[in-house]
Amino acid sequence: MNKLSTARRAQILAALVDGCSVSATARMTGASKVTILRLLEQVGPFCLDFQRQALVDLPTVRVQADEQWSFIASKEKNTAPELRGTGERGDSLTWVALDADSKLVMCWHVGARRAADALAFISDLSSRVNHR
Repeated sequence: MNKLSTARRAQILAALVDGCSVSATARMTGASKVTILRLLEQVGPFCLDFQRQALVDLPTVRVQADEQWSFIASKEKNTAPELRGTGERGDSLTWVALDADSKLVMCWHVGARRAADALAFISDLSSRVNHR
């Protein structure tokens, strides 16, 4: 099995952090799209842990909060009734909170358009700012 060197991993992640798409990163680095997506899957939990530890007690004054609709495998209306609401298929929302001045993404939440998901998102946000 081929292993990416640390330098090659850093090159791929730097391209992604700079805003390049997976396809553009594949063209620039010579790595396959599957390799890039697997690297993202491996690095994701570490990024989440870092975000949870580092992004606390933020002195933000203005917060922009919004959600973006998407779907997993099929839109809700085309999803089989037994799979609706399971999170495996159908509509999905990505909730995002940004510092309006620095554009730092303070927190995010993937879920449905439900009160429980909104409460989880806002609770996470309130735990990150040093004042309300």
